Amino acid sequence: MKNFDTPLHVRGQALFLDDLPVPEGLLYASALFSPTAHGRIKRLDTRAAEESPGVTAVLTFRDIPGENEIGGIIRDEPLLAEEKVHFAGQPVALVLASDKTAAARAAKKIELEIEPLPVITDPRQAYAAGSLIAPPRTFCLGDTAAAWDKCVVVASGRVDSGSQEHFYMEPQGALALPTERGGVKIFSSTQSPSGVQRIAARVLGLPMNKVEVDVARLGGAFGGKEDQATPWAALAALAAYKLHKPVKLTLNRREDITVTGKRHPYSSDFKIGVDEEGKILAYEVMFYQNAGAAADLSSAILERTLFHTTNSYFIPNVKATGASCRTNLPPFTAFRGFGAPQAMFVMEAAIREAAAKLGVSPALIQKKNLLAEGDTFPYGMQVEHCRARSCFAAGKQKYAFDEIFRRAAEFNAANSTRKKGAALMPVCFGISFTNTMMNQAGALVHVYSDGSVGVSTGAVEMGQGVNMKIQQTAARIFSVAPERIKIETTNTTRVANTSPTAASTGADMNGRAAEIACLDILARLKKTAAEQLQHPDADEITIADEQVFCRGEKTTLTWETLVLKAFAARTDLSAHGYYATPRIYFDREKEKGQPFAYHVFGTAVTEVTLDCIRGVYEIDRVSIVHDAGKSLDFLIDRGQVEGGLLQGIGWLTMEEVLYTEEGRLLTNSASTYKFPDIKFTPKEVDVHFLEDAGNPYAVLSSKAIGEPPFMYGIGAYFAILEAVKAFRSGVDFPIVSPLTPERVLGYLYPEG
Repeated sequence: MKNFDTPLHVRGQALFLDDLPVPEGLLYASALFSPTAHGRIKRLDTRAAEESPGVTAVLTFRDIPGENEIGGIIRDEPLLAEEKVHFAGQPVALVLASDKTAAARAAKKIELEIEPLPVITDPRQAYAAGSLIAPPRTFCLGDTAAAWDKCVVVASGRVDSGSQEHFYMEPQGALALPTERGGVKIFSSTQSPSGVQRIAARVLGLPMNKVEVDVARLGGAFGGKEDQATPWAALAALAAYKLHKPVKLTLNRREDITVTGKRHPYSSDFKIGVDEEGKILAYEVMFYQNAGAAADLSSAILERTLFHTTNSYFIPNVKATGASCRTNLPPFTAFRGFGAPQAMFVMEAAIREAAAKLGVSPALIQKKNLLAEGDTFPYGMQVEHCRARSCFAAGKQKYAFDEIFRRAAEFNAANSTRKKGAALMPVCFGISFTNTMMNQAGALVHVYSDGSVGVSTGAVEMGQGVNMKIQQTAARIFSVAPERIKIETTNTTRVANTSPTAASTGADMNGRAAEIACLDILARLKKTAAEQLQHPDADEITIADEQVFCRGEKTTLTWETLVLKAFAARTDLSAHGYYATPRIYFDREKEKGQPFAYHVFGTAVTEVTLDCIRGVYEIDRVSIVHDAGKSLDFLIDRGQVEGGLLQGIGWLTMEEVLYTEEGRLLTNSASTYKFPDIKFTPKEVDVHFLEDAGNPYAVLSSKAIGEPPFMYGIGAYFAILEAVKAFRSGVDFPIVSPLTPERVLGYLYPEG
């Protein structure tokens, strides 16, 4: 099946926030951002801006009728700065004008005087200074202290992983309209409509039922619009509420890159111990998370880092500690993988350090320690329906891992200026929000009297195909053509209290809620059919390809006639479906529980070729065995695997986010920030979906797909590093990402 949005995208007919018709009297908003990363506001004079042509008003924190607070998990982030600024790019004032240019020009006329204060940009420095978002947390399993003496090899090291810009195609923005009785309606480019509704209501001092949020689709997000869309929607709503005028606020690309949060950089220390056979007996790790100036989602992201400390391996003795460190950078935020990639990167680095000391290949240690059914994670959950070993075995059989490594060794022996590297990357990723409360979803389904169907859920379409999967779910249950199903915009008045479309749960939870609603209506339709056919047992009624059958025999009823007769018989053709993920819980005092509904598994092998003269490299091939359950749509899932892979490769190889010591972003445009393009794509990507891999814990036995493939990109880093080591054998290289060609060249020729 083709994605029904594709023709609209190709023709330019798909409506995004910036395509919405401009309402009469629209005001454009432009924010004044702090140029200083940390300081005390001494003077803020808005008079020149207020007197500028076209300007209607200039708003500051004093104009906020409710709370000047947009923090979700921890309330530590003002919407508009008050006495201090804590990062470069923090909003200080908002200008409203009749056109966008006038608003931007006026914002530059605001006089802002800031007394500089000390700036911290390094998480280790912040930790040493006691500058933390929340107290550190530790996950433990077994007794690491008692295990070290049993290890033949003990290795330790440091790993530094960099940040990453989301670079979604559609920048942050919102359009807010005043509504009758003192409410507002917000069209927001957000992954979290209810989050925007809740925070906007807090800022305006309104009940949530007076704030409506509507989202048609996003031009990409990758986590960058989960919490980070909220301030712009809240600012637009504030202006619309105060001025009783429609207000539009959209960031330009440079503003978006400069002032919004990105993937969290981490600095980590590890210690790993193995026996003579390569079994990992003990593992300790300390994660220093750079949270930026406010909490945002940092504590939840750090928690998921701890959940994924051991990746796809069973280790009997583990101690993992994480600290969320407050610095003077823009608050870092959700990004595909949500803290798990940082943990897995450290785990893979530790395995390679242990393998080097033991004198074996990393692949041997990886294979020896793969999870098996019933193994326990450090957070207390036992793995079920474990496919770590079956994915690895399928990959070895299909792609001949040993042959790949042998060919690379032969090539390296015969070539002095070009080297090949290869690396395996097993993946185990937990699916659910780790905050148990968020694992719930609703859906509203209407079957209209002509047989067409409308489906509303809390899922937000951002290019990942979730609407297509929900459409297919409804079409399969009713057994009607997909064209009969319309997926409505995501709106807080139709489906309330939604969780963000995040954590790879969009199709799982919202699809299951839609399934429940559709089954409810289907049961009523079958009862109507039984009555029309004068058949006592509705359970013997089936619908297939829009035709009604009784005991397997075709009847005179079609889908359309059945719906019409049901309507005539005053049968309710609407239903609300509600789904709460079962069995999950987590005790944060004991740091034990079952936070995930299930896990996604997979294994990838990455092959690269390195030009040792110039330090440049090519990704020759990535071969993947992925556990997708019974996919709702293999084409969509394949696209997600390929897209996640390339984004993961970009994070660890070329996407370098650079700040000055004063906290100013240097890589603030497409000319200074390098992200993967079509020319950087691996020459070959082969994706094999694991067969016979049904999943009882998600809609129609499928599995989530959005985030797990990102981690396959980690293999590219270590494949490149293997090629570097083939050129300079016996040398220990610092594990720092991204592994840019400049950094590779420095590894190849350290003497300069």
